Amino acid sequence: MQIRRLTSADVPACQELSADRGWLREDRRWALLIELAEVYGIDAADGGLAGAVTLTRYDTHAAIGMMLVAARYERQGFGRALMSRALAAAGGPVCLRATDNGRPLYEQLGFATDGSSVTYVGTLSGPRPDLPPTRPAWPTDLPEILRLDADAFGADRSRLLRRLAGFGRLRIAAGGYGASWRNGAHNLLGPVVADDVATAMALCTDLADGPIRLDISSYQPEFEAWAADRLERGARVSLMSTGGTPPGDVKRLFTPFTVATD
Repeated sequence: MQIRRLTSADVPACQELSADRGWLREDRRWALLIELAEVYGIDAADGGLAGAVTLTRYDTHAAIGMMLVAARYERQGFGRALMSRALAAAGGPVCLRATDNGRPLYEQLGFATDGSSVTYVGTLSGPRPDLPPTRPAWPTDLPEILRLDADAFGADRSRLLRRLAGFGRLRIAAGGYGASWRNGAHNLLGPVVADDVATAMALCTDLADGPIRLDISSYQPEFEAWAADRLERGARVSLMSTGGTPPGDVKRLFTPFTVATD
C-alpha cells in the first residue's frame, strides 16, 4: 500500500472521496489544505483515492484531519496506514476531531478524549441586543489579529491566517476577531477568537451572510446554547489528542479555523 503526498491536481479525487462517505465535497477546504498543510493519500486500484488524511503543523503541535477511507476499502488497514504515516510525520503532540466510527482506531493509536464539538448550520437569525460593536478588519489590523490569535491559540498559525485574509471576510472587536469564508454551500465562521462570549456572538452575528456553519466545542456551553436557539444542530465529534493536550486558552477559542486544522 503506497502512500503519497497529494497535490492540487488531486482536489477532485478528494472531493469524490468525501462524497463517497457522505461528507460535503468542500472544494475550497481541500484546496487550502493541499496548499498550506500536508495531505497524504493512497490511490485506489479501480481509480480515485482509497483514502486520505491531512496534517497541519504548528510550532508547538500538529493537527490531523479529513481522515477518510472509501467505503469499498473499509477494514483493510488503509486508515491505520494513513494515520501511522501522519503521526510519524508529526513527530510530536497531535490533536484531531473524531467521529464515532474513527474513535476506536485513534484510541488504539494512543489518543485520549479531551472534550467534544458540535456542528451548527443554517441562517443566523434573532435579535442583536447589547452586543459589543465590531467592524471590518483592514490590512493594517493584521498584526493585531495575529497577536490575538497566537495568544489564544498558543501557537503560530499566521501562515493560515495570512492566506485567509486574501479570500475571507474578517471583523475585529475589542479583545477579539472573527473570519468568514465560503466552503461549499456554507459560509464557515472560523476562526472566532474573543475574550468573552458576548464578543464572540457579536462577531458571528456581524459576519453571518446566508447559510453558515459553526463548530462549537464543549468548552463553550453558553455560546453553544446561543447557537442552538438559532441554528440546526448537526453531528457531534470527539476532541482527541496524543502526546499532551494542545496549548492555548480554550475559553477564548470559540470556533476553529476548520475542523481539520483545529
